[in-house]
Amino acid sequence: MTNKYAKVIYGIVFSSMILVGCHDDKDDEKPSVISKKPLEVNILHINDSHSHLDEETLQLLLETSAGTRESIQVSNGGFARVAAFINELAGTEKNPIKIHAGDALTGDLYFTLKEGEAEADLMNTVCFDSFTLGNHEFDNADAGLKKFIDFLNNKGNCKNKTQVLSANVQFGASSPLYKSDLVKPYTIIEREGQKIALIGLTIADKTKNASRPNADTIFHDERVTAQKYIDQLKQQGINKIIVQSHLGYGLEQELARQLSGVDVIVGGDSHTLLADSKLKNYGISPEGNYPTLLKNKDGDQVCVVQAWQYAYVVGQLKVNFDADGKVSNCQGRANVLIDDNFKRSAKDAMVLNSQELAMIRQDVAQSNTLKIVKPDPYALRILEPYSIAKALLGQEKVAIAEDNLCLRRVPGSSKDTSRSVLGDVCNKSDFIHQHGGDVQQLVAEAFLQQGKKYFKADISIQNGGGVRVDLPKGNITVEKIYTVLPFKNTLVQLKATGQEIKAVLEDAMDAVVKNNSGSYPYAGGLTWHVDLTQAKGQRISNLQVRNAQGQYQALNPNQYYQVITINFLADGQDFYSSFKNITGDRRVDVGLDYAEAFLQYIENLAGNKGAKQLKRLATEQYSTQRYKE
Repeated sequence: MTNKYAKVIYGIVFSSMILVGCHDDKDDEKPSVISKKPLEVNILHINDSHSHLDEETLQLLLETSAGTRESIQVSNGGFARVAAFINELAGTEKNPIKIHAGDALTGDLYFTLKEGEAEADLMNTVCFDSFTLGNHEFDNADAGLKKFIDFLNNKGNCKNKTQVLSANVQFGASSPLYKSDLVKPYTIIEREGQKIALIGLTIADKTKNASRPNADTIFHDERVTAQKYIDQLKQQGINKIIVQSHLGYGLEQELARQLSGVDVIVGGDSHTLLADSKLKNYGISPEGNYPTLLKNKDGDQVCVVQAWQYAYVVGQLKVNFDADGKVSNCQGRANVLIDDNFKRSAKDAMVLNSQELAMIRQDVAQSNTLKIVKPDPYALRILEPYSIAKALLGQEKVAIAEDNLCLRRVPGSSKDTSRSVLGDVCNKSDFIHQHGGDVQQLVAEAFLQQGKKYFKADISIQNGGGVRVDLPKGNITVEKIYTVLPFKNTLVQLKATGQEIKAVLEDAMDAVVKNNSGSYPYAGGLTWHVDLTQAKGQRISNLQVRNAQGQYQALNPNQYYQVITINFLADGQDFYSSFKNITGDRRVDVGLDYAEAFLQYIENLAGNKGAKQLKRLATEQYSTQRYKE
C-alpha cells in the first residue's frame, strides 16, 4: 500500500507505454540588437502546483436563472488544462513569457511514485521559460532536487530547456549541485530585440527550517540578494527586471516597495488567489487584486501577481514598458480553469436543463475569472501511464467523510483564509476561524492514538502546514490519505517536560507571527488559548492535558510527558527549535510512516470494513480553544 509497492506498479505500467516529445515554444528567433523603444510582454504563470497533475472538482455558486445562484459542481484544474491554456495564449499573445514560480513538487501520489518525474514530464508540455525553486523542491534534500532538475532537462523535447532559478541559494560542498550550473541566479531572455532579466528568489528561513536542504546549503537574504543582481543587470544596460519570487504575497509586497529597479514580481508560496473581487459572488474570495499595483523604492510602478495553487489557475499579465524600460501599464487576470461538465452539487438534485446550462455559461463568461478550457490531448497522453500507476496504488476506499472536513493552517480571519478549495464554506466558517482546521486536528488525534498504541503517548504535536488538503464529504481513498500527508515523514517518540512543550509551541507561534503559517501547531490530547497580540513566550496560555479518563488538567512544567510527533519537527524543523534539544534516550524513532499511521487510525474507527465513518472531532478536542489575533 505504501511506497515500496509504488515503484513496482509504476514500472510495470510505464514499461508498456511509449512517451512522445513535448510542445515547444515558438519563439525561435533571438534578435541580437538591443533597441530602445516601448515593449509589450505577456507573462503566463503558475505557482505551487504541488504535484497536482489531475483535474479535480470545484463547487461554484452559479446563476441557473436570473437572480438565482446555486451550488454547481464542475471539474477544474489539472496540468493538461494548464498546458492547453498556456500553449494557446503563447500562440496568440504578443511576446509571451512562461513562468512557474515554485513548489512543483510534493502533495500528491505522483510525487510518491517517481519523485518528480511525472511533474517534470508534464511541465515539459508547456516548456516554461523559467522555474523558481520553492521550498518544497528541497523536501528530499539536495539529491532529490538534482534528480528533479535532471528529469526537467531530459524529459520531452523542449528546444530551450527551462531555466531553473534561485539567486539566494548557495549549495554546500556536500550537495550534488555544488559548483554546478543547473541552478542560476537569473536568466536573460529577448523579445523584439530587447533584453529582459528574470531573477529567482527562494524563501530563505522557511526553506532552511521547514524543508530538508543539505546542512551546508544556505539561503541568503532575499532582498539584499535581489538588489545585488538588479544593480548588476542595470549596469549591463538591462532595464526590464522581473523577479520570480517564492516568498509569499505579504513578503512580495514588501519586496516590491523595498527594491530599486524592479518592475514585476511573479510570486508563489502563500497560495494566494488574486482576482477580480466579483469572484466572491461565485463562492470564492480573493485576497487581493490581480495585478496588485505598488510603487518601488524609486517611486515607479511595480506589478505583483500570484496564481493561487494546484494548477487551478493560470495568471495572464500584460505588461507595457515605455522606451526607458519603466512600466507604463499592466493589466490582466487570474484564469480559474474549469470544464463545462456542470451539475448540481446536491445529492439526487435535478439534472440541469438546456436553459439553465445556457444561463450558467453566460454567468461564467461574465465572471472575468472563470475560464472554460478543455485539457490538452497531448499532455493527457503524457500523463496516462503515470495516472494508471497512481490509480492502482490509490484506488482502495478506506472511509467515508460524513461532512466536509476543512483545511486551515491558522485560525482567525486574517491569516491563511483562502487555502481551502471547498470555498467559503470553510474559508469563512466561524468555527474554523475559532478553532482551526478539521483535517489538521484529525491528523493530530490519529497520531496520538497511534502513539498510545506504541508507547502510551500523552500528547501528539503536528504542524498545520504538514497537512495539505481538505477531505470533502464522501469517499476517502488511500490516494486521498497520501495527498493529505504527502511527505516522507515517520513518527518519533519524545520524552519532554511541560516547559519544553510550552517552549516549542511558543517557537512555532512566533514563526506564525512572522508569516510562516505552516508552523501553526495542532495537538492531540492538549488544548490551549492563543493571543497573537502578546509578546513571544506569552502567546499560548491555559495549557490543559487530557488524561486517560478524558478529563483535562493543567500542564505541569516540571513533569515529563510522552510526546509523539514527526521526525521533521523532532529535528527542529519548521521553527520547532526546542525539540531538537531532546536527544539520547529521550528520543526514540518509532519508524511508522505518518500517512500509514493515519490509515491505521481510520481502520480502527467504528463502521463496517471499507466504510469507516470519519467526522469532525468534538469541539473540546480541538487544541485551539480560544484564538485572538
